[in-house]
Amino acid sequence: MEIREHIYDFIQKQRVAFIASIDEEGFPTMKAMFVPRKIEGDNFYFAANASSLRTQQFLKNPKASIYFCSNGRFRYEGLMLTGTMEVLKDFATKQELWRNSDTMFYAGGVTDPDYCVLKFTARKGRHYFNLETENFTLDA
Repeated sequence: MEIREHIYDFIQKQRVAFIASIDEEGFPTMKAMFVPRKIEGDNFYFAANASSLRTQQFLKNPKASIYFCSNGRFRYEGLMLTGTMEVLKDFATKQELWRNSDTMFYAGGVTDPDYCVLKFTARKGRHYFNLETENFTLDA
């Protein structure tokens, strides 16, 4: 299986993504989020709060990393992707990723000013599986 196919297959089986940004002092910070709502090529789209610390950090420094992992009783697999994160606030993108259940977070609906989309563009990655590690690049 090609690395991209494996990446997409693996990510779709996960429930949580760990998202890393860079703070004002240059240190990496991380938080757990729901997995991407949309994957298109090497782009991964997440729903987010425009006012959140993470979103504010991405506006100042777009360098980012996302990490996915799964562990079973005898098997562990991890996938780290590094790249850049854009903060999207255009209506068309927000509408495309909107879910009716989002009203519990964004009372104003799809036009709520605190609702935005984070678009992560992967450049390279590192995959760990079966006691082996592989580094790879993703060429557009």
